[in-house]
Amino acid sequence: MTACRLTAAAIFGLGLLLVSDPLCLGQGGLSGDSASDNGYSSLKIDVDLVLVSATVTDHSRRFVTGLEKQHFRIFEDKIEQEIKHFSNEDVPTSIGLLFDVSSSMGDKIARARDAAVAFLKTSNPADEYLLIAFADRPSVEEDFTSDISEIQNRLVHKRAKGSTTLYDAIYLALERMKQANHSKKAILLITDGEDTRSRYSLINVRNAVKEADVQIFAIGIVNSYYSDLARGRSGRGILEQITEITGGRAYFPNSVYELEDICTKIAIELKNQYILGYSSTNRAKDGRWRKIKVKMKTPKGLHSLSVRTKTGYYGPQG
Repeated sequence: MTACRLTAAAIFGLGLLLVSDPLCLGQGGLSGDSASDNGYSSLKIDVDLVLVSATVTDHSRRFVTGLEKQHFRIFEDKIEQEIKHFSNEDVPTSIGLLFDVSSSMGDKIARARDAAVAFLKTSNPADEYLLIAFADRPSVEEDFTSDISEIQNRLVHKRAKGSTTLYDAIYLALERMKQANHSKKAILLITDGEDTRSRYSLINVRNAVKEADVQIFAIGIVNSYYSDLARGRSGRGILEQITEITGGRAYFPNSVYELEDICTKIAIELKNQYILGYSSTNRAKDGRWRKIKVKMKTPKGLHSLSVRTKTGYYGPQG
């Protein structure tokens, strides 16, 4: 067994934890706004707050935990906002798994399935999962459940065939996420190809992504000769574009053997995010897109930190 590689730095009494190995991170010792019977905190906030999930990393891309509210500044359309809610706990999350089962996944589907299972095994017992498989069309294989064995059983029986309806799958997932039971929502997409026959367009999907408060992570498998993503930048660019809007990230492993580590890393990131909440000073109900920018006030003794969040949201309509 490999030893955990954790680096701790005490800054004016502040305990900062730089997580260099995701598998070494524990889940104990969390406290929050309120605690549920199973020991995990639940997120209770005012409905008028704008919630922003923030991932903070150092120059080595290690997750940085232990920061406080004063280390963050948040801006909406370049106007600084007062942070009224702050937490860095592993709150229950609603997660949609989008699994490509098109014909080009034939030689990769077993490894992709193992990676998805590794992701599930890191779950908070209060998390819930939705499984959507897509080929010629997307289908909901398992609606929201906290029983990960149900998701695993569904994955075991999936076989690769058909074309790739990537956009339809994302659109369906975003619609289903509206029925989620938790305020924190994320999607994990695993695919090896560009869209080939969706009814929805990229513009449709981009608009839906901007309207939804859902963080999207994507894994684009590019190591196969038959992979559409391996033939050019367009497919990669689409995944990067969609995930960036939400504050998520797109990964492009060179081998299917990297999938499990990446899925574990994404799962750990979801558990190490800061949640910032503010009431917008913009009271207009014009439904316009509002840009969000989060800046860091790096504590003394640390090198510069990077923060990743969603790029904005649509304001309310009158």
